[in-house]
Amino acid sequence: MRERDAYANLVLPSLLRQRGINGRDAALATELCYGTCRAQGLLDAVLQSCADRPLSEVEGELLDALRLGSYQLLRTRVPPHAAVATTVDLVRASRGSAAAGFVNAVLRRVGEQDEGGWVQTVVPAVDDDPVGYLAMVHSHPRWIAQAFADALGGDLDELAHALATDDARPLVHLATRPGQISAAELAGLTGGRVAPYSPYGVHLADGGDPGELAPVRDHLAQVQDEGSQLVTLALAGVPLEGADTRWLDLCAGPGGKAALLGALGATRGASLEAVEKAEHRARLVGQACAGLPVTVHVVDGRDSGLPERAYDRVLVDAPCTGLGALRRRPEARWRRRPDDLAGLLRLQRELLVAALRLLRPGGVVAYVTCSPHPDETVCVVADVVRRTGAEQLDARPQFPGVPALGEGPHVQLWPHRHGTDAMFCAFLCR
Repeated sequence: MRERDAYANLVLPSLLRQRGINGRDAALATELCYGTCRAQGLLDAVLQSCADRPLSEVEGELLDALRLGSYQLLRTRVPPHAAVATTVDLVRASRGSAAAGFVNAVLRRVGEQDEGGWVQTVVPAVDDDPVGYLAMVHSHPRWIAQAFADALGGDLDELAHALATDDARPLVHLATRPGQISAAELAGLTGGRVAPYSPYGVHLADGGDPGELAPVRDHLAQVQDEGSQLVTLALAGVPLEGADTRWLDLCAGPGGKAALLGALGATRGASLEAVEKAEHRARLVGQACAGLPVTVHVVDGRDSGLPERAYDRVLVDAPCTGLGALRRRPEARWRRRPDDLAGLLRLQRELLVAALRLLRPGGVVAYVTCSPHPDETVCVVADVVRRTGAEQLDARPQFPGVPALGEGPHVQLWPHRHGTDAMFCAFLCR
């Protein structure tokens, strides 16, 4: 991940399969990898206090080992002597005795205090900088914690809850393919439990590779967060007058929402057109939608060449910072930067405006992001409404049974409130 900017949730399962690691060993490997990635900010602050040189001058392999070792010391039940010894042995085997001595000395200093003690040492005082304090305690960059605080109306108690939930290991969510298998049947086959809000959702109780489950291999189900299911179902559920046969997913890759929309459309006599600019992601869309009435277009959604005023329902699942799924992508919080926003905001506005051009009068566009950042959510929608004269509809009625949806008209889901990724959904019509 450090060398190639790989994603943990994509790389680790295949590595475990290749090496035949399963059961408790696979669970430990997953906890160490994901946990170390999530806690990197706090770990680095502690390590910097214990090292005799800037971390920027420490070789990458040694820094990896130091982070793994310090994570075990501060956030697991691994005995301290074992955490230090195994890390030192790892470094000695690959980098030699001198490097092993350096790592040994640093980790022994780390082990002099528990996590609570280090928090008092390296974290900003809560009275001086409450958002910075919570960001460090829960291992988030401060700018992300501030964005969450803004989205939560400045409620620091709820911010603490949101960050803590974001820092915990999430359950795997599955979605059934409508018309093929029920959620109850899928739960029985996988040992999971039926999701609380999505009629097609199942939560798995333990870890492992969900891609190895027979229903997933057989395309009866897919891995999909319940929040992604809910925003897709919400679009499909908006009452429309007139024709309702042409649906469009304007940013379809890698295909999870397109597959669910396509399956829903198939049960109602509607077909879906899925737009994806990148060829490799378009192939993933095709694979996800195999056997469904879905046509894939490899074009840019901003200039697709598709007929204007022709589609009844349009999904804009816009590229975004992904801050709503940090619990599933533990390394992403340290890769994203505030200056990533400018280009994304422009792209989001352009895609939403293009969607409104393609929408027929009386149809509906769902603008969706996997982010609670106000700039990517309410601000984008407000700007497009002002520029185009579109009307924003109340999205909340399309999330039946889901609590704590706020004052509307948009819906913002949260891990700490709903157990889902922090998905945003707004409806616009012409």
